[in-house]
Amino acid sequence: ETRRRRGPTFTATLAPHFVTMPALKKGGNKKKAALRFKIDLTKPVEGELLDAQAFENYLLAHIKVDGKTNNLGERVNVSLDGKIVTVTAEEPFSKRYLKYLTKRFLKKNQLRDFLRVVATDKNTYDVRFFRIDMDADEE
Repeated sequence: ETRRRRGPTFTATLAPHFVTMPALKKGGNKKKAALRFKIDLTKPVEGELLDAQAFENYLLAHIKVDGKTNNLGERVNVSLDGKIVTVTAEEPFSKRYLKYLTKRFLKKNQLRDFLRVVATDKNTYDVRFFRIDMDADEE
């Protein structure tokens, strides 16, 4: 009865140039996947605390592509659909970067104390009011 040894099955005498790698697949020009992020401004716009058009203009002016502002070109598109701002971009583009810009816009307009940015799903942020619960005992 022989025991089977676990571990690599190659011998140490083989030189590395004898190992063959699988051939690389040569594909055509694949289009990069477009990412679509939404920022829902419904509650602050209904409360007349925020202007959705001003926020869209802020994003257009401040989103950086290749380290430069006003360089959106074909790679990034910002649109306003009622009270929802949609940002469509080619990869790589970070959802976290949109949250940073949203918070910066709120701070610039002195709204950061009243509003917060919350992720509702994988591709959506929601701008909401802070929830303030007042107890009846505290007056």
